[in-house]
Amino acid sequence: MSVKIRLARFGAHKKPFYRIVVADAVSPRNGRFIERVGTYDPRANPPAVVLNAARIAEWIRKGAQPTQTVKQLIKKAVVPVPAAEAKAE
Repeated sequence: MSVKIRLARFGAHKKPFYRIVVADAVSPRNGRFIERVGTYDPRANPPAVVLNAARIAEWIRKGAQPTQTVKQLIKKAVVPVPAAEAKAE
């Protein structure tokens, strides 16, 4: 089972709000997920990012792959990335 850390879209039409979730790679974007590890609100000024850094680091250590967008959000929030992820880049 390949696990991804990715965004799941919520909110009304033209008013996006995202949850950062850990999900199986074959699950639909807004479908079943394993754990919610944060939120992202692009409409706030500046965009609001709330992350559970400990849980994200734990999932990366277990082999979960963050998507490009989530990687950028993690870098902007200055969450330390475990050594296994740093080597993969």
